[in-house]
Amino acid sequence: MNATVATSVFGVFMVVTVALGLLATRGRRKGKGDGGLAEWSVGGRSLGTVFIWVLMAGEGYTSFSYLGAAGWGYNYGAPVLYVVAYMSCGYAVGYVVGPMLWAYARRHGLVGITDMVAHRFGRPWLGALVAVLATVFLLPYIQLQITGMGVVVSTISYGAVGLNQAYFIAFAVTTGFVVVSGLRGSAWVSVLKDVLVIATLGFLAVYVPMHYFDGYGPFLDRLVAEKSEWLTFPGHGDSGLGQAWFITTSFLNSLTVVIFPTTVAGYLGAKNADVLRRNAMLLPAYNVLLFVPMLLGMAALFVVPGLVGAESNLALFKLVVDSLPAWTVGLVGVAAALSSIVPMAVFMLVIGTMWGRSVLSLVPRWERRQKGAAQVVVVVAGSLALLLTYTAPNTLVRLSLISYEGMAQLLPMVLLGLVWRRLTLLGAMSGLVVGVGVVCGFVFTENDPVWGVNAGIVALGANLAVALAVTYAGPRERDDRPDDEVLARDEIGPVVRDAEPGDGGGGGGDGGVRTSTGTGTGAGAGTETGAGG
Repeated sequence: MNATVATSVFGVFMVVTVALGLLATRGRRKGKGDGGLAEWSVGGRSLGTVFIWVLMAGEGYTSFSYLGAAGWGYNYGAPVLYVVAYMSCGYAVGYVVGPMLWAYARRHGLVGITDMVAHRFGRPWLGALVAVLATVFLLPYIQLQITGMGVVVSTISYGAVGLNQAYFIAFAVTTGFVVVSGLRGSAWVSVLKDVLVIATLGFLAVYVPMHYFDGYGPFLDRLVAEKSEWLTFPGHGDSGLGQAWFITTSFLNSLTVVIFPTTVAGYLGAKNADVLRRNAMLLPAYNVLLFVPMLLGMAALFVVPGLVGAESNLALFKLVVDSLPAWTVGLVGVAAALSSIVPMAVFMLVIGTMWGRSVLSLVPRWERRQKGAAQVVVVVAGSLALLLTYTAPNTLVRLSLISYEGMAQLLPMVLLGLVWRRLTLLGAMSGLVVGVGVVCGFVFTENDPVWGVNAGIVALGANLAVALAVTYAGPRERDDRPDDEVLARDEIGPVVRDAEPGDGGGGGGDGGVRTSTGTGTGAGAGTETGAGG
């Protein structure tokens, strides 16, 4: 009976999720070519403060919030606070970077970081290269969200739904509404997710301490008396996650999160730059909720002791399943499942957009079908992640460790390149190769942390040093485009859209970017009026 009630609640909300994705597309204009891609991938650049807030907050509340955060709190304690630290600092960095990237993309009709680097350096193939690299670092996130949702569904169904069936449900629901509704559908579902997340975590924050410990006072007293090791760095056990690791990880991730392709998708969906500034001020308040699973993970130390390995990730759900009625368990499961679906949807959407825009568009027959190509890639990427979940569930575990650290190696090429014209393509590429090589070397030899600090920050230091050295030592690159065409600026006030997708703007900067004078410049192709694309 418990399994029937919980799974029925879950099933109803999954139907509602797909319905919201379909409703999100009603009344939206259907563009052609790139116009359709812009509506699908960045919501037609028309999302307001509320939708941008819930969409970008959704990226911070993945299955990690219910599983990983509680598991880290259970296993280590204090080091898990790095999540709150880097996200809050990242929002501060995003206050400056977000409007700058938004203005640059809107001016040139771009829809992602692959477009931006290709346009900045005038090389279409560079966008394709970055798309492939970013996919390698994003694909583990899709698999991990499928795995997380599968664990949630299996747990809340009291074992009635097996993991294999739950994995397929995660893939089917997410792929279905992403292909149909794109970013706008993800934003609509994020509203439902946020209501449930706030309600369930708020309830659990009160219920668990009262039910198991008679209040926060007795719980915290017991935690200090019996588990004090969990309250200081480096936390419980020989984790190596000390103060230096905490500082370097928080710093690196706060910079990386602003150029993460999924974050940039949120930036570019905004209708104006002020939406992003307001969003950057509001989002840190949402981080308060992250303390709940972290604290409940430590509460589980006393209620369900002895969890080891992957079982520790179920610390919070074991508290829920063992003490709450089935319908409540179902609601908590829905909130956790949506916390997998929303970020997974954005990851799949971004991968599809990058490939449709920067890789497959290089093939002439696909150039005018970028939205269709992107939708095909979404299905392929999701299917690949699902297949790996079934056949090799641990294949990407080690790779997932370098997702953020690997993505950080794009920082010089993306951010430095957009504000400093002197950076050359050879310098940026040399630094990227060195940075990715160093971080992979550390991670795959199990030397992360290294010397007590995050391996990614060491790799980024090497990346930046090589990029600067090669730039200054090598020849200057000839680029006759004006600064306004190459560099990004945070422009206060309305930004004139000089290029509509599909009319010659974007396309990786390979030609036909319409400027305010009506003249397009193309790398290595002279100038043409309204040409290219």
